[in-house]
Amino acid sequence: MERKKAPPGHDIIVVGASTGGVEALAALVQQFQPDLSAAVFVCVHIPPQATSVLPTILERSGLLPARHAIDGELIQPGRIYVAPPDFHLLVERGYARVMRGPRENRSRPAVDPLFRSAARVYGPRVIGVVLTGALNDGTAGLLAVKRRGGLAVVQDPADAFFPSMPESALEYVKADYCLPLDEIGPLLMRLAREPAPAESAFPVPEEMEEEAKILEMDEITMESEQRPGKISVFTCPECKGPLWELRDGDLLRFRCRQGHAFTGETMMAEQTDAVEDALWTALNILQESAQMSERMAAESRQRSRNFAAAHFDEMAREKWGRADTLRRVLLNANNEAPPNEAAPDEAQA
Repeated sequence: MERKKAPPGHDIIVVGASTGGVEALAALVQQFQPDLSAAVFVCVHIPPQATSVLPTILERSGLLPARHAIDGELIQPGRIYVAPPDFHLLVERGYARVMRGPRENRSRPAVDPLFRSAARVYGPRVIGVVLTGALNDGTAGLLAVKRRGGLAVVQDPADAFFPSMPESALEYVKADYCLPLDEIGPLLMRLAREPAPAESAFPVPEEMEEEAKILEMDEITMESEQRPGKISVFTCPECKGPLWELRDGDLLRFRCRQGHAFTGETMMAEQTDAVEDALWTALNILQESAQMSERMAAESRQRSRNFAAAHFDEMAREKWGRADTLRRVLLNANNEAPPNEAAPDEAQA
């Protein structure tokens, strides 16, 4: 008599973090035992030009092998796959994908694409874990994990170095567990062994499928005029194209024709940066224009055109005055506004 095959456990663990994430991940992997029956996928925000040493840090911190994921490599339990700098890490059936694709939430790699891809393919077998970080990358991805029957684990914000990401996840997602960092590892070890519900009970939503194709820049999808959500009045801060407005429960999101994606909070952060860039550009133009006016005044005086010289002198004073006003605005903004996100820990490490 043929023995019935045991249902799979929660054998796909996806972990997202940002500010404070390297220290938190090192503490988390220290709690894993060699017999962990799940594959672990990790995404931390790091600058595209950085040299990532995160796999080395994680391997030295714990007992599991860790490496930057390689496009197309087979997924094995008991291993840690890390998103390389400037590449999204995605999960396909049985193998990992590493691709550039459009940035999400101002980042590449980003947490949401990793979580969404795992949820799309493995459904209830996925555990999504959101750790310390700024803004709210990971919230939409954790919603996707829950919609497909997976489990949501969030670090207690009071225990996080930077609580924004955990707080956002808890605000918009009905988390299954909210724990201090030192309790998450043993929980994941236990959950990985528990059987997961049947995938058929949680079908893939159409918009999740479509967003996956947009991120992968599928030719047919990119050429289509149809996009999830409704067209908005805003333009993409990245490519200046139109933005479509999406709703994940109460979470407001935007995605453009080329695939760049933002939550409402990251859109505001991007627009704030754009305003500052524009002000610095205006300051530079005003200073150059004032200097040109002074040059024209000097030229006029050399040619005994005193009326013209006085006119150019007045223009120069007016432009220097405007430049001084702009400079004060920029200094006050830089002194008073809190940072959108602190420098990534991995760069410091």
